[in-house]
Amino acid sequence: MLNSTQSSDESFEEDVATPGLTLQDVYSAQEVIGRQLPATPLVGHPLLSQALGCEARVKLENTHAIGSFKIRGGLNLLATMPDAERERGLVTATRGNHGQSVAYAARQHGARCTIFVPEGNNEDKNAAMAALGADVVVAGHDFDAAWAASERFARDTGARSVHPAREQALVAGVGTLALEMIEQAQQPFDVVFVPVGGGSIAAACAVVFKALSPTTRVIGVQAENAPAQYHAWHSGEHHPFAVTETVADGLAVRVPVESTMDVMRELLDDMLLVSEDEIYAAIRCYAATVHQMAEGAGAVPLAGAMQLRTELAGHHVGLVLTGGNIESHTLIEALNGGLPVYRPQAMPMYPIAELDYGCR
Repeated sequence: MLNSTQSSDESFEEDVATPGLTLQDVYSAQEVIGRQLPATPLVGHPLLSQALGCEARVKLENTHAIGSFKIRGGLNLLATMPDAERERGLVTATRGNHGQSVAYAARQHGARCTIFVPEGNNEDKNAAMAALGADVVVAGHDFDAAWAASERFARDTGARSVHPAREQALVAGVGTLALEMIEQAQQPFDVVFVPVGGGSIAAACAVVFKALSPTTRVIGVQAENAPAQYHAWHSGEHHPFAVTETVADGLAVRVPVESTMDVMRELLDDMLLVSEDEIYAAIRCYAATVHQMAEGAGAVPLAGAMQLRTELAGHHVGLVLTGGNIESHTLIEALNGGLPVYRPQAMPMYPIAELDYGCR
């Protein structure tokens, strides 16, 4: 049984960067998933542009079947994975959206899927993963501890381990949203804001934009309560960093991911930190302007743009709304100015797998 306080840093010391992601990798992924996914909308609204003082357009990745951009990576990974690997069953760890993408794709291919989540994870996301056929296991106090437990499970069972940011095919799939943005835009973007958690979307978008629209600045945005990647990007040193509670739970990574960080350090133009209040304000702004529901991680790019509002005047700005899987009480808190609301303690709506890897 994994001790929930056990450090998982050692599992990341062995991280080996995948071969450099190329534009051709992303084009190949587009051929694969383009047969299954329609392009998501790229929308603008005068109210949003007024709020930011620039021409702003939003890529609505919250409109996917699982409510998140992550579906792109899961579909490409499973479609290109050798049959022998799929037949071993899949195992991963997640705060929710990556797990949904793997479960969704595994279901399409008839593969078993086990997903480890940390204690206190978003119950709606847990229920969605279970509904897609995954075995959900609670293990550890944060993502990195849950990942360490999933790695033990993979070693014990032979299941194919799937990391949310180290899989080349997964990151390539995510990059297809950047191809769509470039194709849909009527003019090149001056600046594009993307969230940074494990780094898959930031790395993939940087590769695509720097190849096809080299004048576009790509800026990563991370929650200040989970700043590991931010500090690694600015310092060049990959050290664990404490994570405190954040509404952007999908970005709550304690240990930098070297493979994506190498790409981000080479190609990202800047990386920002945003506060919890700024994230709540961005959730409200999306609801009031483009009439879309954004989860915390999905609102982080807008929070970054709002922080740089005075510098964006007269620019064409792209924002990626990466997901809309927000719990009802969190949405109410956001609309209530970030003030906490009562959270009833309900039993999970999904079965928790009876495995010795979970916390007691």
